[in-house]
Amino acid sequence: MKKTSAHPGSEENPGFLLWQVSTLWSKSTTTALKPLGLTHPQFIILATIDWLKGKGASQEEIGRRIVLDPKVTSHLLRSLEVKKLIELPLSTNEGGRYPQLTTAGAEVLARALLVVESADAAFFAPIDLKSSQIVTTLQMLACANFSESAEEQPCID
Repeated sequence: MKKTSAHPGSEENPGFLLWQVSTLWSKSTTTALKPLGLTHPQFIILATIDWLKGKGASQEEIGRRIVLDPKVTSHLLRSLEVKKLIELPLSTNEGGRYPQLTTAGAEVLARALLVVESADAAFFAPIDLKSSQIVTTLQMLACANFSESAEEQPCID
């Protein structure tokens, strides 16, 4: 049988390893958020709205920032609005709407941040994040592969 991969095995394939680790990390985060009634993507949306507050980030800008399809972003925003965690001010242009956290949304996000940071600490405990290059490496990959159409790329200086 002819070998088709450039890698001796999956344990040396960076794409497979990234998939495997990101799936395990996502499951860890999803499990941690479940008692709060949030999905992982809903948490990411809430955190992004908070990070971008004061900048007037539209639905479209939020979707680009977190690399989600506009329809998925819109669906997630509506689900958070139904839960009364965000407000979506009325606008004639849906993509131009600027989501804002409600008081309840800010409270849930504060609890969720503690839960997610605790889950992250446990997940990443096997490596020393301060001396590891993992964050820098992930930033470099995000910067190199982020859509050129996005106004604010997640690039390091």
